[in-house]
Amino acid sequence: MIRQVTWAGSTVLVLVAALYPGAAAAHGDAPIEADPCARRVGESVVHFSTYQPQYELKAQYCTEIPKTGETFMVVDLVDPALRNVPVGMRVVKGVDGTIDGTEAQTVADWRPSHHPDGVVRGEAKLDEGLYRVIITAEGKSPSRYQYLLRVQMIDYQKLVLSIVEPLVGLLLLAWLAYKIVKSKWLRSWWSVLRS
Repeated sequence: MIRQVTWAGSTVLVLVAALYPGAAAAHGDAPIEADPCARRVGESVVHFSTYQPQYELKAQYCTEIPKTGETFMVVDLVDPALRNVPVGMRVVKGVDGTIDGTEAQTVADWRPSHHPDGVVRGEAKLDEGLYRVIITAEGKSPSRYQYLLRVQMIDYQKLVLSIVEPLVGLLLLAWLAYKIVKSKWLRSWWSVLRS
């Protein structure tokens, strides 16, 4: 009986871990090496964030922007050396330099300048589609950082995973319930309760 209870408990623990794998991948306290919003070129690191306070006051996004419209972009110059060189930012609609065979459109361009506070800020109006954010640091060894932005686009891979994970958990839970109902231990326990 103890063996079956231990088995059932460990199975439930595995199910809970399977249903909530994203809990370990939170962005807020991630080290800079594991942060998907950080880019490294050599020893230099930058961190990119976007905000749309007109929709969500405190929400912060990196590359998946949920809605179109005015978007605030913030680049944190993590490396202190970058605060002493001119750093600029450009937002281009399209990914590979072209949109449907035509030349890519520069949506916003902030020319390189010094940022002693370590923050490059800008605002741009983004429509639905793909964008590239290019951050350039001038100086002795010029650096270039890039981010791909997806604005109000459905990520089908995430959508499928968000459906499949709970479905697998539900199927495992149903299988576990079936095994418990069919077990001799439950039948003997039930007969003791009835008598």
